[in-house]
Amino acid sequence: MAGEKKTKIVKTIKVDADKCNGCRACEVICSAFHAAPKYSSNNPARSRIRVVREPLRDIYVPIYAGEYTPAECMGRDKYVIDGKEYEECAFCRASCPSRDLFKEPDSGLPVKCDMCEGEEEPLCVKWCLVDALTYEEREEEVEDDEKPENMEIGLESLANKYGLDKIIDAVARMSLQNKG
Repeated sequence: MAGEKKTKIVKTIKVDADKCNGCRACEVICSAFHAAPKYSSNNPARSRIRVVREPLRDIYVPIYAGEYTPAECMGRDKYVIDGKEYEECAFCRASCPSRDLFKEPDSGLPVKCDMCEGEEEPLCVKWCLVDALTYEEREEEVEDDEKPENMEIGLESLANKYGLDKIIDAVARMSLQNKG
């Protein structure tokens, strides 16, 4: 109906950096959940959450992966927390060309937090023993613009890296292997 606003449920992880003790249990369970097959290995480089740390001052900030961005941002701001200076990139949730954070280590493809799809709440929240991570859902009004699906973003990234012809050849080979 015309004039009706659409709403969607927005899932977020609230971070209380004052409670984080840097145990990295969130990184461990996230990487195990996203291993193939599930729980078959533990490689924190695959984790969709990372803990930025300054151990000498006992500061730990969990950051979970956000949207992929094909270009670097222009922000190079500095933040001072308890007298220690941090670059803006340290707290950024995006996967971008200027750093390896939030990229699949084998393929280089960007990863994004999927809130442990299929689970009742993200496992990093469930495994956080000090309650530094809290799962929240809220309803927001949305516009009717469609965003590219994750598969399209992944394919575009592969095409940019290897070229569209190589991707088409690989898909054709895979298709033949599945038939035979």
